[in-house]
Amino acid sequence: MKLIGVNGGTFDPIHYGHLRPALEVQQQLDLQQVLFVPCYQPVHRGTPEVTAELRCKMIQSAIAEQPLFALETFEIDQGGPSYMVQTLAALKQRMAQESLVLMMGTDAFAKFHTWHDWAGILNLANIAVMHRPNEPVPIDCESGVIYQAHYAEQLTELNGQIVEVAVTQLDISSTLIKEHLKRGDAVDYLLPPPVIKQIKQHGLYQTI
Repeated sequence: MKLIGVNGGTFDPIHYGHLRPALEVQQQLDLQQVLFVPCYQPVHRGTPEVTAELRCKMIQSAIAEQPLFALETFEIDQGGPSYMVQTLAALKQRMAQESLVLMMGTDAFAKFHTWHDWAGILNLANIAVMHRPNEPVPIDCESGVIYQAHYAEQLTELNGQIVEVAVTQLDISSTLIKEHLKRGDAVDYLLPPPVIKQIKQHGLYQTI
């Protein structure tokens, strides 16, 4: 069974807080590949500050040295609001023999019950909930009911399973990085040097 990780987000910009947990999930679940899927227009937050093209370029530069990471542009190519259930359905058509593993942190999973057609997502893929070591997955919420109904110790060939993966979650956010950039502060060690180079080259996230 080949497991393919699916890591969605705005990646505005991509940083080590995205990259390190993704690598640890890849290693712990023995994923054959991790797809980074930038959304065109997120449903639950504002419009990204940077164009889809530049966000894709930053992702490509960030993952260039990791052979098991790849950029997936389905949502960018589609345009409009990005719904993960549609993305997974399209990926499943191309990867019928592979098992998809949707990766998300505990904050995202706590809102999973509000996602468009969450049941459809579980029909198409499994979910890996990334959390800090010794930090429990939130179960005292509506998503917790889903978690308890679909929890698995480890993944099998079936879809609809939810597993936990303890990862090194770095306290880095795109918002934090943009605040530093707008103040003119250095963002070294928060995101990969090739991404910093592109940000400087294109003058991204600067105070207008």
